[in-house]
Amino acid sequence: MRARLARWRAQVRGLSGWRGRGAAVLLGLLASAALPPLYALPLLLIAIPGLIWRMDATTSWKGAFALGWFFGFGHFLGMIHWVGAALLVDAVRFGWMVPFAVGGLAALLGLFPAVALALARPLWRPGWGRVLVMAGAWVLGEWIRTWGLSGFPWAPIGMVWMPFAAMVQGAAWVGVLGLSLLTMLVFGLPALIAEGEDDDKPMARRRLLAGLGLPLGLVGALFAAGTARLAGQDAAQAPLLRVRLVQPAIPQTMKWDRDRMAANLRLYIDMSRAPGLEDVDAVIWGETAVPYALDLIPEIRAALAEAAPKAGALITGAPRRTPADEPLQIWNSLFVLDDQGRVSATYDKAHLVPFGEYVPFADILPLAKITPGTVDFSPGPGLRTLRAGALPAFSPLICYEVIFPGAVVAKPGGAEGERPRWLLNLTNDGWYGRSTGPYQHFQIARLRAVEEGLALVRVANTGISGVFSPFGQTVGAIALGEEGILDVAVPQPLAAPPLFARLGNGLPLALAAGLCALGLIFGRRHSRFQN
Repeated sequence: MRARLARWRAQVRGLSGWRGRGAAVLLGLLASAALPPLYALPLLLIAIPGLIWRMDATTSWKGAFALGWFFGFGHFLGMIHWVGAALLVDAVRFGWMVPFAVGGLAALLGLFPAVALALARPLWRPGWGRVLVMAGAWVLGEWIRTWGLSGFPWAPIGMVWMPFAAMVQGAAWVGVLGLSLLTMLVFGLPALIAEGEDDDKPMARRRLLAGLGLPLGLVGALFAAGTARLAGQDAAQAPLLRVRLVQPAIPQTMKWDRDRMAANLRLYIDMSRAPGLEDVDAVIWGETAVPYALDLIPEIRAALAEAAPKAGALITGAPRRTPADEPLQIWNSLFVLDDQGRVSATYDKAHLVPFGEYVPFADILPLAKITPGTVDFSPGPGLRTLRAGALPAFSPLICYEVIFPGAVVAKPGGAEGERPRWLLNLTNDGWYGRSTGPYQHFQIARLRAVEEGLALVRVANTGISGVFSPFGQTVGAIALGEEGILDVAVPQPLAAPPLFARLGNGLPLALAAGLCALGLIFGRRHSRFQN
C-alpha cells in the first residue's frame, strides 16, 4: 500500500502547467465537500495530502501563492455556489450575474489561501514539520479572511466536525479556528505515510505512527474531552425563558410584493396567536419580517400587539428609517415591542452584506444591490447587549453577523458591554432556496453558542429556525422551507464563560504561529539529519 501511495504522491508532485493547476482546483473542490451539509470527510484524506504534495513541487513564494489561489478557487466555488440562488430571486434583473458573482467571489476568496501558502513557503522544509507549517499557515489565512475585504469567515474548514457533538466542544476552548488547526493536522499528517520508500523498518514504523497514530490520538483526545464536557451538563436547571419561534416560509419572491405585504404580516400575527401564547415570554420573528418602517407607523405597532404574549414581548426584524423631514437613512433593525405595541429596545445591524445591503465602491461600480429599494442601508454603531422589560439580557445579531467568531458579544464595560444571557440571531435564508447555504448558516450559528457558552436562538423567515444549548445541542428546530411555530425553552448560560469566550481568537492564533515555528525547527533538524 505504501508503494502505491508513493507512486500517487510522485504523480501529484510531478503535474505541471494547467494539469497542475487543474489538480489544485479539484483538490479544493474535494475539500469543500467535507463541509456541511455533505460532511464527506474521507475526501480530505485526498485533498489535504494532495495540497501538501503540490506544495512540495513549488520553489518560490509566487508558485505557492498560485497553488493556494487555484486550490482556494475550487474550495470556495464548491462552498459558496449558493450565492447564485440569491440572484435568481429576481432573475430578470440579476440572473445574468450568477456565473460572474459565484466565480468572482470564489476568485476573490481564493486570495486568502494564496496568501497563507505564500507565507508558508519560506518555512517549508522536507519532513513532517511541513505539515505543522501548512496547518498553522492555513489557520492564519482563515483568520485574515474574518476581517480582510470587509470579512467573510464563512464555513472554516474546522466545521467538518459538526456531526460529532463531542468534537464540537473543542470550540469552547479554541474556537472554530482551533478546530481548523486540528483538521489540517489530522488530514495532513497521513501524507507522511507515502514518503520514505527506502526507509528501514524502524523509520517506516515512525512514519506510520506520525501519519496514522498521531491523527487518531488527536481525534481520540478531543473526543474524550468533549464527551466528558457533555456529561457534565446540569440537565435539571430551570430554563432561562420560553420563546415561540414563528417561521411562515414565505417565498422570497412574495416577501416584498406590495400586494401581499399586508397578508404576509397577518399570517405572522395569526401564527403567533396559536394556542399556548400565554405560556411563552417572547414571540420571535425573523429578519425584516415586518416590511414597513416600524418606528414611523404607530398603526402597525398597535396591530403587532396582538402577537405579543401578556406581559411579554414580540421581537421582530424590520426596517428603520429617518423621518420624512430628515435626510433619508435606512437601517436593517431589530425591534422589541411590549404587549401594548410600544418599542422597548432596538438594534441596528452593524456588519452589512456587500452588494446585498450596500454597494461597495458605488462611485465606480455601476451595480445595484439585490435587496429591494435603491438606497443603501446604513450600518449601526456595533454590538450591544439589549435589555427589554423582563427579558434576560441578550446579544442581538442580524443575518450574517453571527458568522464572525469572537465577535458576537459586546466587550465588557458599561451598559452596552454587559455580558448577555443568551444570543439571538434573526435571519432570512429565503434568498438561498434549498441550497447548501442555509444548512451551513445554521451550523455556523451553532458554533457561536459553544464558543460563548450561551444558548442561541435563531429565527428565519424560511428556515432553518431553532435553538441551540450552550453545548451546541439542538433543543428544537423548524426545517428548511417548512411553515410552523416552535415553543421551546431556552437553556441557562454556563456559570462561567468558556476559555474561548475569555481569550477569543488569540489562543488559536498563538497555536497556529507556534506550529509554524515548530515546523521550521523540525524541518531544519530533518535537513541536517538527511545531510
